[in-house]
Amino acid sequence: MTALSFGAARRRIPLGVIVGTSVAAWLVAWFADAPLADWISFSLLRLERGSPLGEAVAFFLLDVPKVLLLLLGIVTVVTLVRGFFPPERVRAALAGRGLLTGTIAAASFGVITPFCSCSAVPLFIGFVEAGIPLGVTFAFLISSPVVNEVALVLLWGLFGPVIALVYMAAGLSVAIIGGLVIGRLHMESYVEPYVWALQGTRGATIAVRLSWADRLADAWSYTRDLVRKIAPYLLVGIGIGALIHGYAPTELVAAIGGRSNPLAVPLVVLIALPLYSNAAGTIPIVQALLGKGMPLGTTLAFMMAITAISLPEFVILRRVIRPQLMALFAAVVIIGILAIGYLFNALIP
Repeated sequence: MTALSFGAARRRIPLGVIVGTSVAAWLVAWFADAPLADWISFSLLRLERGSPLGEAVAFFLLDVPKVLLLLLGIVTVVTLVRGFFPPERVRAALAGRGLLTGTIAAASFGVITPFCSCSAVPLFIGFVEAGIPLGVTFAFLISSPVVNEVALVLLWGLFGPVIALVYMAAGLSVAIIGGLVIGRLHMESYVEPYVWALQGTRGATIAVRLSWADRLADAWSYTRDLVRKIAPYLLVGIGIGALIHGYAPTELVAAIGGRSNPLAVPLVVLIALPLYSNAAGTIPIVQALLGKGMPLGTTLAFMMAITAISLPEFVILRRVIRPQLMALFAAVVIIGILAIGYLFNALIP
């Protein structure tokens, strides 16, 4: 349903009826997903239960609708909430705060914002324009891709609230510590001069009041576009996850990322460096690796590395910061991810 058709429907049907019907349809689809995937895999297709092919197909058929339902449902709600925090309001809220307060606030704002790592350049410039300290800006840049709101709701739906909250706490810790370290080192001279020249050039923004119908229409339009954009990555990710779930030998996974390998955490971070994906695209792979016995800390390290320190991000960041600051940024984030991986491997058996 496009924003235009949503508005047309709103004029004919009460908003409460539209919302109630949508929620009911979502719930029916959610609870029908697992038995339907099982029936298709093992009754309709007559695959052998417990076989690599049967388990891979069942995993794929279960996860595709589940992930899409989570995206359609929860991201719409998240987008509604996020509509009250536009980038201009975020910049205004962060400008003028102390280093510690601003860093914590920036990392927290990063959780509810839609930016991925490849949005770093315009975001960085916008924060510098508003006079926000460099360390606070980097706290936001780390938090926004690492603690991706789509990944957070997917983790909650697929693994439960404990793992989702562990993921959020881990990402926020990396962002806050990274922002504080970069802020204390006073690296402003390693930002390209043209970026500082833009400071103070942004004009005032005009506040726009939207009705709930307009907000719902905008939220649905954003969610529809988001799903359309990342659906290919999700299908690939779920396909890889299904292959891992069905075919990857448990012994191989344990050798690479198991507790018996003391280098498991840096190894998965190294593997993640040349890759690029939004956090939602890594969820099915992470789910399969956890199912094969890979520890939680190692899987979280893989997810955070692939979204926060990818090579495409560094290529884009080079347009606004110099190699010395890029190296510091990478070192802080990598050290934080490694520490969190080892910490949660020690805390959670």
